[in-house]
Amino acid sequence: MSISQNLLRIKSSLPEEVTLVAVSKTKPISDLMEAYEVGQRIFGENKIQEMAEKWELMPKDIQWHMIGHVQTNKVKFMAPFVHLIHGVDSLKLLEEINKQALKNNRIIDCLLQIHIAEEETKFGLDQDELNVLLASPTFQKMKNIRVVGLMGMATFTNVQNQIKKEFAYLKSIFDDLQPLNIEQCQLSTLSMGMSGDYQLAIACGSTMVRIGSSIFGGR
Repeated sequence: MSISQNLLRIKSSLPEEVTLVAVSKTKPISDLMEAYEVGQRIFGENKIQEMAEKWELMPKDIQWHMIGHVQTNKVKFMAPFVHLIHGVDSLKLLEEINKQALKNNRIIDCLLQIHIAEEETKFGLDQDELNVLLASPTFQKMKNIRVVGLMGMATFTNVQNQIKKEFAYLKSIFDDLQPLNIEQCQLSTLSMGMSGDYQLAIACGSTMVRIGSSIFGGR
């Protein structure tokens, strides 16, 4: 199957309210353009430099999502154009994004990454850290970021019940935060689910899935 066929097949299987982020990290621009030609406008990259190079060379109606772990010293390179930053896991990182967004006269949308997996290697805030961040006066004074949702990655396992439990946990946190009335935090996006588990994630309430290998083939 070609990239365009893969993409159209996946898109036709997604509910209307679910956003597809095509994970294009390490893929050449020609691959991205094949997806672009059949209507894909949202691409996810995990290296800021690679994303910036692609942004330079590709059509300007593309939304670029930063889906990898973000180092604070690299934020300035994507601040002029990034559409959504998925893996925000600290107040310090939010402060840097806010600072760089201000320099670019922008408001940058972010997702807070919640640690839901059993593996310690995954990044993310736990529930207490999340509550502390949201209640922090520093956060509530930020004018150039907007937290639009939560993101989480399930444990890398074939045990469906475990994955389902982790997704359900993230959905419950998302639902609990809905009444929150902070200008900087309007939660509409729940990003969970990748090539291997996105159908389960959608069943658990995901509104955004990140799919790479099922579209572009393996690395």
